[in-house]
Amino acid sequence: MAQEFELNVEPRADLGKGASRRLRRLNDLVPAIIYGGGEEPVTITLSHKEIHRACENEAFFAHIIKLKRTDGGLDNAIIKALQRHPSKDRIMHADFLRVQMDHEITVEIPFHFLNEDTAIGVKQDGGMVSHNMSSVTITCLPADLPEFLEVDVQNLGLGDSIHMNEIVLPKGVTIPELALGDDHNQVVVSINASRATIEAEAPAEESDDGAAKDSTED
Repeated sequence: MAQEFELNVEPRADLGKGASRRLRRLNDLVPAIIYGGGEEPVTITLSHKEIHRACENEAFFAHIIKLKRTDGGLDNAIIKALQRHPSKDRIMHADFLRVQMDHEITVEIPFHFLNEDTAIGVKQDGGMVSHNMSSVTITCLPADLPEFLEVDVQNLGLGDSIHMNEIVLPKGVTIPELALGDDHNQVVVSINASRATIEAEAPAEESDDGAAKDSTED
């Protein structure tokens, strides 16, 4: 993976809601925790500005993050959960899951849709691309973790769709949900008739029905 993310974190000793509020209000810090990977959980703090900036990059949520601790420790982790303020642009808490490079991880990553404007069903038939899914949960080794999965809709005609099992996956990547059976093979994207197309076809159908009725009356 070409892109790397590093965050500077500091082990935290003072716990509790009151201490967390003071960290946010007085020091502009975010309380967080690192857990998993066969090690004890570690409570930490990190700069709100630093993690907020990282979260603006979609790739941050599908990359291994290096957490550099002020006590000299280094953890490879993925972001597992973020708690945000309900009304302010503020991150309240972060959960990081340690990863071991020889153990598979399960991560939700986004789809990137290609050639939407030039898809057959859009360009020739005036259809609309409908995103049924924006992301999917995958399993892979940390070194094989993709930033996103590409979905090319170029050859989709009106009424066509792409299911999860039709997605081209990088080597070493699987979609666990597909192992649960055909009922879990969801539609990822489809091309459907637009409202304008439906309305344009309606008068023609009504005219045909009227012509048929007049012919019957004659």
